[in-house]
Amino acid sequence: MKQDQGPVPDPVDVRLGARLAELRAEHGWSLGELAERSGVSRSTLSRAERAETSPTASLLNRLCAVYGRTMSQLLSEIEAEPAPVVRAADQPVWRDKASGFVRRSVSPPHAGLRGELVEGRLTAGADIPYDRPPVPGLEQHIWVLEGALAVTVGDSEHLVGEGDCLRLRVWDPTRFRCPGPDDVRYVLAVVRP
Repeated sequence: MKQDQGPVPDPVDVRLGARLAELRAEHGWSLGELAERSGVSRSTLSRAERAETSPTASLLNRLCAVYGRTMSQLLSEIEAEPAPVVRAADQPVWRDKASGFVRRSVSPPHAGLRGELVEGRLTAGADIPYDRPPVPGLEQHIWVLEGALAVTVGDSEHLVGEGDCLRLRVWDPTRFRCPGPDDVRYVLAVVRP
């Protein structure tokens, strides 16, 4: 009789965990060293690398900051090389179930290009703090398509409504919050320095 092995990990989490382990190995860091650099516990890092847990957007942001990558770059590294035309059905979608964040990589990172487009969706009340930029000086353009988005950069909060666009370079902690009452859908254009 077979023993129940528990839930089968999501294939994206498995590939992501393997890539996170590869990045740590490429830098020659132990879990303890990565924990010190990122501010994430060893056990959480270990569970993420073994795909025992689905990493949150905040956790990935911390790791991206340590590795000098945008989240899109990291996620693109676990997918096949993107084609020049990315069909809607082929655009990778990643969900942070804990925060209510859905991220569609509309125009994934590509070798030789500095920009990318991301569609973000946050449920009403969702609140995602990023304690540091994934890449200091990252240029972002946030265009709200539906709803409203409160974006805090350092000590300044910007309420971005439907049709509005917020432009900035990210040097400080940021926070993306959907004040409601409706969900928000926005386009994030990211340009690496």
